[in-house]
Amino acid sequence: MNPPVVLTIAGSDSGGGAGIQADLKTFAALGAYGTCVVTAITAQNTVGVTAVHPVPIEVVAAQLDAVLADFEVSAVKVGMIGDRAVAELIRERGARLPNLVVDPVLVATSGARLATAVSVAPLVAYGESILTPNRQEAAALSGSPVETADDMVSAAVRLADGGARAVVVTGSELAVDVLRHGGRTTMLRGEPVDTRNNHGSGCTFSSALAVRLAFGDAVPEAVSAAKKYVTTALRGGRDWRLGAGPGPLNHFA
Repeated sequence: MNPPVVLTIAGSDSGGGAGIQADLKTFAALGAYGTCVVTAITAQNTVGVTAVHPVPIEVVAAQLDAVLADFEVSAVKVGMIGDRAVAELIRERGARLPNLVVDPVLVATSGARLATAVSVAPLVAYGESILTPNRQEAAALSGSPVETADDMVSAAVRLADGGARAVVVTGSELAVDVLRHGGRTTMLRGEPVDTRNNHGSGCTFSSALAVRLAFGDAVPEAVSAAKKYVTTALRGGRDWRLGAGPGPLNHFA
């Protein structure tokens, strides 16, 4: 029996902890077959991002069309897109991109800015998108500070009211995530993991969510499974010392 095909549309992380690299590791660890469309090449490591080179839109489109021409894609994860034109391309191909999980990557773990709220706007308001912003990204997209669990609830409701299919605001070190789906708000509490190695945790969560949707899980169950997977990956890599800054997760823990 073939594994489900999951597609990631995102940037490349030369340090291997986030972006396309984290997505493909997550797909493999959870039993999916990963395909990819590279939107940007970044020069980065655990300390920071030193360069970003966007891939021309025509090359992004060619990669996407090549994958769709040959594979039956069951779910799609969108990460760093950088350019609004890429968001518009994804929306144009939306009918062929099921279970679209959008991680609106605006700032890297190191603090480097990778995109703006304007660049991801076409997907934030798209009715087929499942958004997975962290608290900082939710604040930028909703226009209000997001610091507490109550703020996360308010931001999730505002973003869902904007047109998204579902919204998961992730709480990072709080280990609290808020899901808004089908008119209902659910707060998911987990066990915080004491680790500095959290580079790529957002990418990993959205990728795991896409995989579970590809396997047929309903949104609430897929979100819960993705949260558990990230917790396991954080625990598995907490004793690693890879690089001088925040290190990667252990995707195969």
